[in-house]
Amino acid sequence: MRRSLLVLPALLLLLASLSASAQDWAKAKLETSPRHREYVTLKHGDRSLQAFVVYPEVSGKVPIVVLIHEIFGLSDWVKEMADELAAAGYIVVAPDLLSGSGPNGGGTDSYSGMDAITKAVSGLNPDTVNADLDAAADYGKKLPASNGTVASAGFCWGGGKSFAFAAHRKDLAAAFVFYGPPPSDFSTIAAPVYGFYAGNDARIGATLPATIKDMKAAGKKFEPVTYDGAGHGFMRAGEDPANNNPANKAARDQAFSRLTSLLKSLPSTHSSVATPRSTNRSAKASKSKIPATSCHSQAATAAM
Repeated sequence: MRRSLLVLPALLLLLASLSASAQDWAKAKLETSPRHREYVTLKHGDRSLQAFVVYPEVSGKVPIVVLIHEIFGLSDWVKEMADELAAAGYIVVAPDLLSGSGPNGGGTDSYSGMDAITKAVSGLNPDTVNADLDAAADYGKKLPASNGTVASAGFCWGGGKSFAFAAHRKDLAAAFVFYGPPPSDFSTIAAPVYGFYAGNDARIGATLPATIKDMKAAGKKFEPVTYDGAGHGFMRAGEDPANNNPANKAARDQAFSRLTSLLKSLPSTHSSVATPRSTNRSAKASKSKIPATSCHSQAATAAM
């Protein structure tokens, strides 16, 4: 029995990896999009990294969403999600945080398989990740079509990095955390943090009670929602035609609706989103007592 319990997490991660690697459906959806998409090179210090940028079809200036990929890198699904957010009326900048770390200095696409990508993402330096996200945010803020508002959103490993980015960047309007672990220190968080969690995700769900308690003690705004019956990774799984859990699709649809509603309700000091012409879908500061948790702990050029 004990051996079965030890094998189960590894099996679940393998299944998630297989699902993440078989994303032809996401690529097909992206290729039918009418929105302008491009790859740009971001720079900070002596580092360069690639980012996928998607623009909405709107008439006014709009906020920027820095989209942070899963532990599976800048996949076709992440690009498709970026396009969906652009369809809702936002400029999306999705950096490839594996830029320069792959074979021959490549990024996510240069790795031989999902296992190699997962290991590489797991080993990224947190300070470098924050610097890369700063470069993405700074790039977005300077775009002529931007209204200067920046929010972050991330999934899985990227959800944890979105939470950590809120503790790092002072001008962030909001941080959206999809089933990601919390940082170890909440004291420097300035933006509201909105959480999206799966009911069938005990590893991440187990961190929630302490996160809620410690964020409240620190005087920070944290609003988590847990979607019953959904599994870890439901934003991707809920779109996957091979998904056999109806709760994943329900959670995905509800969470996307909540995400776009929250983006539209950003404080007036950050301005508001322009209406898209078309869309595919509609206290005392304290340190957390939660140990740092990895999402999968088991296993044009812009000069900044």
